[in-house]
Amino acid sequence: MKQILLITDGCSNVGESPVMAAAHARQEGITVNVVGVVDYGTIGELGSQEIADIAKAGGGISRIVGTPQLAQTIQMMTRKTVVQTIQQAVNKEVKKILGEGSLEELPPLQRSQVVTVVDELTETSPLRIALLIDASASMKPKLGAVEDAIRDLALSLEAREGKSEIAVFHFPGRSSSEDAVLDMDWTHNVSEVRSLFSKLKMRGATPTGPAIFKVLEHYRYDTLDGHRERPTDDGYDEKEGMIGGYVV
Repeated sequence: MKQILLITDGCSNVGESPVMAAAHARQEGITVNVVGVVDYGTIGELGSQEIADIAKAGGGISRIVGTPQLAQTIQMMTRKTVVQTIQQAVNKEVKKILGEGSLEELPPLQRSQVVTVVDELTETSPLRIALLIDASASMKPKLGAVEDAIRDLALSLEAREGKSEIAVFHFPGRSSSEDAVLDMDWTHNVSEVRSLFSKLKMRGATPTGPAIFKVLEHYRYDTLDGHRERPTDDGYDEKEGMIGGYVV
């Protein structure tokens, strides 16, 4: 199961539409979930609308939260998306058996057995998450909460029985181009997340659409596992891409 989890305050202002990019992700079987940490006023309202539109186009869910609720929200959304994906697959199989029937039409005992299978698959199915972090200047005060949230998510994924993989991206990149995403260290345990975040360079632009397209390229060419492209000794690759990640 593949998903992009975007953390942003909205209001993209460079490159392609993030809504269009999310729609492309959905076509490729990748769900796009969005957590919004928005500001007050008109800018916050515009950001909230964009966040909702991105998630809708990407077949995912969106939540607007304050920084204290960020970690809990990210864990909840990750699990909810996994459950929804499995339920959709199970419902398709049920319809094949029942014709136009639904899960609710099964006898109570059989329905209970199906629910048990869904719960088991939620814990055992392989999961691949691309975390995409808005590192524009307006997100700087929120970065500490984002770091804590990612660490907590990694800890929760360690408790799963199935294989869980995380790749962490941020945008914009170091260059002034619209390519958006920056390659950084791969980290292989939760304690190294802080060193990953210490290398973030906050910039003013918010190229959310190009960033989503870049993540899709990594999914498409299967370079999310951290072993296909190793960073240079100073922690940066020569090209714009993944900033980091770890396999749980």
